[in-house]
Amino acid sequence: MSTLRTNRLVLRPWTEADAPALYRWARDPEVGPRAGWKPHESVEESARVIREVLAVPESYAIVISNRAPAGELVGAIGLKFGAASDLARNAREAELGYWLARSFWGRGYMPEAGRALLDHAFNDLRLDAVWAGHYAGNLQSRRVMEKLGLSEAHARDAGGRVEHVLCITRAEWARDHAAGEKN
Repeated sequence: MSTLRTNRLVLRPWTEADAPALYRWARDPEVGPRAGWKPHESVEESARVIREVLAVPESYAIVISNRAPAGELVGAIGLKFGAASDLARNAREAELGYWLARSFWGRGYMPEAGRALLDHAFNDLRLDAVWAGHYAGNLQSRRVMEKLGLSEAHARDAGGRVEHVLCITRAEWARDHAAGEKN
């Protein structure tokens, strides 16, 4: 799996050594529930989540590249495929998921990470579409999706919560990306 870089971020594969940093942010009760998971209760739980959930292809730790000494892990972003996704309809589609430590909200990090991952998804992986969902009321996540060019496809019941599902196709990404290069 490759490492993706932006002006301020490095998106890199997870390692078990990331468990303390993951726990630092994933224990926050304002972070996990917005994304559909409960706050972590220990470093050991974070290590298990890395082994069983995050250490898979196209799942990245978000690291701020200009933070001393070697960058600070502040979140996660990834693509889910096949049975791991309940939004992607076939092998040429994926589901985008992400979260960011609350201390770093509102600084443009997640749209920056998302643009890098979508560019990789459409240009390197040659996917046809990327889907994403957010729970009703999570306007910050919706705003990230809109900044990335995703548009609403439908809403659905997700275990008693309303989930809004958005999508972007490779053709839409290419059109929007080309328009951005002209401006």
